[in-house]
Amino acid sequence: MGLANPDLSGSTAFITGTTRGIGKQLALALAEQGCNIVSTGKTTDDDDTDLAGSIEQTAREVRDRGPEALALELDIRDESRVEAVVDEAIDHFGEVDIVINNASAIQLANIADLPADRFDLLTEVNVRGTHLVAHEFAEHLAELEESWLLSNSPPVVTDRSPGKAPYAWSKLGMSFTTLSLAEELASDDVGCNTFWPVTSIDTRATRHFGLGTEDDWRTPAIVADAVLEILARDPSECTGNSFYDEALLREAGVTDFSEYNLTEGDPAPMSAQLFDPEFEREY
Repeated sequence: MGLANPDLSGSTAFITGTTRGIGKQLALALAEQGCNIVSTGKTTDDDDTDLAGSIEQTAREVRDRGPEALALELDIRDESRVEAVVDEAIDHFGEVDIVINNASAIQLANIADLPADRFDLLTEVNVRGTHLVAHEFAEHLAELEESWLLSNSPPVVTDRSPGKAPYAWSKLGMSFTTLSLAEELASDDVGCNTFWPVTSIDTRATRHFGLGTEDDWRTPAIVADAVLEILARDPSECTGNSFYDEALLREAGVTDFSEYNLTEGDPAPMSAQLFDPEFEREY
């Protein structure tokens, strides 16, 4: 067995948060398989910022791989903008058959330490943003012969998360929304699933918040490979699941994950244990 290389030529993926990190890696990995990409996010070429990456840069790199790309500025907290961008993406490509909710805000803090405006940001970007995107795409996805809606969010396995409850609430809300949509669109061959890394992933947010060290991180490529494993399946049969990246890749026959590590060793399952303290790997 080997990693899936699904033929995505003729498909179009709408991905939130593609300027850098996991979102950008998803865009490029799908493009390698022939998929057109709608690159969305807040950072554009016109922004005067020290942050590396922009929606246009990701789009250019997609085009370098062959498929077509459309870069659309998007703050997923803005309902009218979400509606306009979804309409523009569908008008441009005719149909969008893969939707990936990747954009996310993060802040790990005790309830007593997190002010209301930060709570609102987590909720509005993560769960409300996922709802808005899903809401705008649901009817379109249901009309297609096969389609997907995936969210970068964890399994719902806990009813409490001390020390990070507001963030957990918002991420688990993304999963709750996605898995509920799987039931609502069960008769329409829309594969609605979540995916989540077992280890921490090397992203700007991981580095900014000091979530471990390079010994604890893997590259975003492991998440992208896991998503390709999902997209190689039949959406009418693969829906309503919460997947861990390692489990998907082990099922595909991967036994050595060292190519994804930043340093030698075996990174601890920090990301899985963020929401499931009892999580243990199944070797």
